[in-house]
Amino acid sequence: MAALIALSVNGMDVQVSVAPSTPLLHVLRNDLGLNGPKYGCGLAECGACAVLVGDTGVRSCTVPVGAVTGRSITTLEGLGKPEHLHPVQAAFVANNAAQCGYCINGMIIATVALLRSNPKPDETAIRTALRHHLCRCGTHLEILAAVREAALAPSDVAVAEAEETAS
Repeated sequence: MAALIALSVNGMDVQVSVAPSTPLLHVLRNDLGLNGPKYGCGLAECGACAVLVGDTGVRSCTVPVGAVTGRSITTLEGLGKPEHLHPVQAAFVANNAAQCGYCINGMIIATVALLRSNPKPDETAIRTALRHHLCRCGTHLEILAAVREAALAPSDVAVAEAEETAS
């Protein structure tokens, strides 16, 4: 049965009329038109659907929308704009970390979550944070380089996020 669900997505308050058990991914893509999170496996295995709920990366394909009511949700679109990329997005672009682009949403979201919880991750922490995100194109080395670059100036990440929130 559909219910009116209030969400905070990318800093905007929205309401959708859906069953509370509807996967968050379906609401983000179908009802709100956000294409950053991708449908990959539908089983929380690949990470293509990752979004931030608060500062935590979650697999939106298996999270019921009713479970995130009243929590801040950030998708890839909420991190930066084409004319003003988030530092993590910029690092991925600078390191040519995308080939087909399907996994990059989840990789970027996982990197932002990692840097929020651990601003100076070592190689083990980086690999651990990304270990359940699948890239089928083989850009693993470029992705790791992008995460290392983004981690070089974590204060810049925090400043950029504060600026985005303020504007």
